[in-house]
Amino acid sequence: MSYFPLLLNIEYKTVVVVGGGHVARQKVEALFPAKANIIVVSPTMTEELLAYVERKEITWKQKEFEPADLDDAALVFAVTNNQEVNDAVEEATQHWQLLSRADAKGRVDFINPAVVRRGDFIVTVSTSGASPRLTRQVKAQLADQYGDFYEQYVAFLGQARQRILTTFDGDEKAQLLTQLLEPQLLEWVKEGRLDKCEEWLQQRLGDSQ
Repeated sequence: MSYFPLLLNIEYKTVVVVGGGHVARQKVEALFPAKANIIVVSPTMTEELLAYVERKEITWKQKEFEPADLDDAALVFAVTNNQEVNDAVEEATQHWQLLSRADAKGRVDFINPAVVRRGDFIVTVSTSGASPRLTRQVKAQLADQYGDFYEQYVAFLGQARQRILTTFDGDEKAQLLTQLLEPQLLEWVKEGRLDKCEEWLQQRLGDSQ
């Protein structure tokens, strides 16, 4: 199947996860950084999910699934180990709602890629379900290549870019935006020398601010 890759803004949108097992936990934890309104529908759930309920990070409907549970949902995850329940979730999902079935036995509007997240810096990888093991392998390689310091690096790039855009025009602006990718800046961030990055930027902004 050919998937269209994209990043969705689901902040404060309702996401319903039908199922309370380990796969449900994985989906819930993947959703946390997106700040979605997460609702889990299941008679039972894992201890990890219960902890999230107690901290009010997710909402738990402790019950068997009913079609009304999908009201207002933007995304729907059917992740039970019961095909009949997953079938019922698929049947209840409206055409405007996106559905993912963990058993892949019916409608699958989207799949979750493996994600390496460093603040605003997000790298995803997927084999479209062909080889989850390869997906995990490549994710591990990317996590090593793009360490935690990339969060600060990308944050600096974003702030510097905005300051350049509001200060310069034309060729000078384009030249400075290109210079933002000088390897030295990344090295300074990696060494924890953000002060050097700011000094570098101030020298180029000069008296224009």
